[in-house]
Amino acid sequence: MTSSRRSRRNAGRSSRGAGKARARGISKPRGISKVFLLVVLAALVAGGVYLWQRYTGFSDAPMPGIEQGDTLVVERGDSLASVVAKLRKAGVETGHRVEWQALARELGAANKLQVGEYALEPGMSARDLLVAMRDGRVLSRRFTIVEGWNIRDLRAALARNPELEHETGTLGDAALMAKLGHAGQHPEGRFLPETYLYVRGDSDLDLLRRAHEAMSAALDEAWASRAPDSVLRNKDEALVLASIVEKETGVADERPQIAGVFARRLKIGMRLQTDPTVIYGMGSAYAGNIRRADLLTDTPYNTYTRAGLPPTPIAMPGVEALRAAARPAPGDALYFVAVGDGSGRHVFTRSLAEHQAAVRAYLQRYRAQQRQTQ
Repeated sequence: MTSSRRSRRNAGRSSRGAGKARARGISKPRGISKVFLLVVLAALVAGGVYLWQRYTGFSDAPMPGIEQGDTLVVERGDSLASVVAKLRKAGVETGHRVEWQALARELGAANKLQVGEYALEPGMSARDLLVAMRDGRVLSRRFTIVEGWNIRDLRAALARNPELEHETGTLGDAALMAKLGHAGQHPEGRFLPETYLYVRGDSDLDLLRRAHEAMSAALDEAWASRAPDSVLRNKDEALVLASIVEKETGVADERPQIAGVFARRLKIGMRLQTDPTVIYGMGSAYAGNIRRADLLTDTPYNTYTRAGLPPTPIAMPGVEALRAAARPAPGDALYFVAVGDGSGRHVFTRSLAEHQAAVRAYLQRYRAQQRQTQ
């Protein structure tokens, strides 16, 4: 064998060996890459599952740190970040900033949080809160005007309310009515006893305006349904009579009967002789007792010394008192006095003699009760 032929065979062997070596070198890295990719993929899946579980746990689980009565106020210009900061300050630590942003984007709430006060209820989730802020489901509060309150009672209750903005505190009654657009109107009886809903940012003036409108509507309705033979000349007189009826009884089914007594007295020119008007005319001088001297002291509101209705209402009448004044119950009674048994009911009589007998019976029951309590 010549040296050149041996060289070619050796070269062939070297070439085949190198090819095998190269083949072996390529196959080994391929195996490592597959394992590595599987590990990375598994890690990504596990991480995704963890992040999803964390996200859903954040978005739908009850937020810790909330107590009954807690609220959150979103003010004009607040961003999602500032709202979350307010939650942190209130003790609600749930969720990372990124999670809040992701949930807000999912719900379409990003940059759409509405201004207002929101209730934070135990059991509420982050999703619940963001939906409420997105949709403007602000917290509604309640203010009740009580039947029989006078204007002083109403204004004092408004002044004590810390959630309302106060715009009327420095206004006198005349200035208040002018501010409401009813200059020259006496404020007594002009605000309907009712429970009114309001939200943060509403003022006492807003609430009074609504109550005034409600009273106007209720009075119009009652006057439109008045009895054809009503002794009242206009709806303002109906309001005055309704206020007296409201102060005379808290028993609903008695209101038309009491209105009937006063309507018959007005028809025959008999004085109304009702204590609540005397008390109203006494103002701050009234200390809880009405004496005979008070009944004889003349004021524009003393229906013992003056005939007819007093010049203004003496209280805020409710809807039922308005209806009773417009449609009094028929009958012939001209007097009434309390039964005195604690029920709040009255005895209705036709004549002075019957009335005096009912008064004596009332006094006997009253004195007997006083003796029992001593």
